[in-house]
Amino acid sequence: MSSFLERASSNSKVQLTATAIATAVVVAGTILGFQRLQREERLHRLKDSIPSPIDEGEALRRLNSFGGASKTDKEDLRNELLARRAQAGDYDDELILEQLARNRVFLTPEGLDKLRNSFVIVVGCGGVGSHCTAALARSGVSKIRLIDFDQVTLSSLNRHAVATLADVGSPKVHCLQRRLLAITPWVNFDLRQEKFWDQAADELLAPWKESGQKPDYIVDAIDNIDTKVALLKYCHDHNLPVISSMGAGCKSDPTRILVGDIATGTDDRLSRSTRRRLKLLGITKGIPTVYSTEQTGEGKAELLPLPEDEFQKGKVGDLGVLPDFRVRILPVLGTMPAVFGYTVANHVILSIAGYPQDYVPAKGREKMYEGLLAAVQGGEERVLRHMTSGDANITLGLKIPITTGDVAFLVEEIFKGRSAISGLATRLTLVRWRKPKSTILIKIGEGSNEQKSSNLKLHELVCMTKEEAVRHDKEVLRGDKKPEEIYDSATVDKVETLLKDTTKYEKYR
Repeated sequence: MSSFLERASSNSKVQLTATAIATAVVVAGTILGFQRLQREERLHRLKDSIPSPIDEGEALRRLNSFGGASKTDKEDLRNELLARRAQAGDYDDELILEQLARNRVFLTPEGLDKLRNSFVIVVGCGGVGSHCTAALARSGVSKIRLIDFDQVTLSSLNRHAVATLADVGSPKVHCLQRRLLAITPWVNFDLRQEKFWDQAADELLAPWKESGQKPDYIVDAIDNIDTKVALLKYCHDHNLPVISSMGAGCKSDPTRILVGDIATGTDDRLSRSTRRRLKLLGITKGIPTVYSTEQTGEGKAELLPLPEDEFQKGKVGDLGVLPDFRVRILPVLGTMPAVFGYTVANHVILSIAGYPQDYVPAKGREKMYEGLLAAVQGGEERVLRHMTSGDANITLGLKIPITTGDVAFLVEEIFKGRSAISGLATRLTLVRWRKPKSTILIKIGEGSNEQKSSNLKLHELVCMTKEEAVRHDKEVLRGDKKPEEIYDSATVDKVETLLKDTTKYEKYR
């Protein structure tokens, strides 16, 4: 060993190589240290360049985004001034990239660029919407429109992402902007303090004003069924990418939260009502949702009943903040809206960045719905021929006012995928429950312009197995018996109750 060192020390080539390596290490260290010092200097220079807050009197005179006087503290003023500079382009892009470094490595530079150039609309800025918005801003989305009519309350502090006691009474959209600008000053916010409704959809979901960019994604974080359905229907009809958050209330198990198509079954009230209403509007699939498969059970939280004395004061609906909004207290564990919100944001981020993701498969029952629709068509033709003494020509061109969406609604939501007679879940079909008392044919026009259709209503159909339907068709629809003469009273009562339930939802078609 000693002889090797002696030879190496006497070899000039080895000495030169060692010197070169040592010099490279020193130079690399110097460069890295210089870059670090430059980065720190840029950061300090940026902070120092922000003007000191103006005097307290001026702060009191400042107006917030909605015209109301608001006392703005010194830190808010500094954040606002920094945000104005950042949004005007006067902000070192390397600092932004360093803040987003982990996302950039995960999504790739190309994926992060897509995210930074994206425009996302969040409708509903409560527990779910606020956590989703915070995640989007922190992840790099540069244009965010916030839509919510409500204000921060004390009771919402258990689940809101960024609100503090100082924000109580302020608009939720303003609170989110105020807090997030302190974290991501380069994000452009468009605040809309108003309730979403279908007649304002064109304006609220319009492209970004400055660039004309259409929304890359829309987040539905609404907890009111009417506005929720209106938003999803508009997005579906206008091919706008949307993801819907279902109910986080009364949920406690984060391991049961999934992302899946709207067709995927779940039993929480908001999800079930949304799915029913959408099916009646012809929408059976194609909308991703975040939902929980957790079931209610003994000892678990439930929707709290309204005290009896409130009913004595008049119409219960008048107690809501707005017409048709819930007035009962929904128990919410503060952690669950956050899990829902981050799950929604995760899906949006991956979708925009083009990152691979796998859906929970839907039921894949479209072919079954088409088959059931054909069976209803055939049933109506048989009934009409029977009522016209077998006239085969009477059914030529006959149409029925039922769609695959209607069939999906009846089978899945009303009859739960089972026969109302036996409870069996195989070989299902839909047939009229009672024999029509008069003609079912509706004729409009004459000759080549003649239109023929049946007067069938959803609440007249019942789900049975094909074997049960054959007997029902023979003995009731083309026979002289009533359902009460064939089935026991419990079955008849069950069917009549289900048909009444159908009638309630039929008005939404």
